[in-house]
Amino acid sequence: MTPGNEPRHVAHESVEERLAEDIVEELDLHPVEPEPAEEELPPLSEQIAEQLGGVRGLIESSVPVLAFVLFNVLLGESVAGLDKRTALLWAIIGSVGSAVAIGGVRLARKQPVRHAVNGLFGIALGAYFAWKSGDAKNFYLPGILLTFGQAAALLVSVVVRKPLIGYAWGIMANKGRQDWFGNARLFRTFQWLTLVWVVSLMIRAGIQFYLWSLGEANALGIVRILISWPIYAATFAFTAWAIHRVTSTPKAEEAVA
Repeated sequence: MTPGNEPRHVAHESVEERLAEDIVEELDLHPVEPEPAEEELPPLSEQIAEQLGGVRGLIESSVPVLAFVLFNVLLGESVAGLDKRTALLWAIIGSVGSAVAIGGVRLARKQPVRHAVNGLFGIALGAYFAWKSGDAKNFYLPGILLTFGQAAALLVSVVVRKPLIGYAWGIMANKGRQDWFGNARLFRTFQWLTLVWVVSLMIRAGIQFYLWSLGEANALGIVRILISWPIYAATFAFTAWAIHRVTSTPKAEEAVA
């Protein structure tokens, strides 16, 4: 078949096809690629581990405190015979030095340093308080005051009906959305869970403040290692369980009064 002698319908279809292609190109009507599925949030157990820094994070956060206690005891008048100020200086050096070393190792291995940096800041602030006052017990004072402040902020958020645990859940597990205000069950859950955190923080800070008032610096360090972290971990785990229990139960949403 010579060019120009094609059947009419073939030529007609070719023109239509060319017109269609021109329109698609002009209006950019090419098929749209499907959007990737939303990234799945990690399980609650992984979220807890992330917040606590895992077992390694718990150990690393305890090492500077343990170093402070050991140096203060072993170099003090009752053991090595150094005067109180000198023993305190070495305790501060050992505590801050171990915190810096932990951060340096993490940085060298290209591992997350968020927990290490936070820990170093707290240790440095405590060291400043202890050195300025000349009393080892004040090494723990910033942490005690911070814990009391956190408890107060949480309590205020319950009173004004803006529970901070709800906002934390929205950021950590709800992709930043704070739509839980429209769900009465979730709202009530966040209200009482925030109160649970208030009690937890008050217990931790209260025990430490009592020992601080007695001047029991070494007991303060032991309590901070053996009591504070387990209480925090248990409260976090209970919070995750309570929220999961509510969010995994399909019930009609109720408007918050």
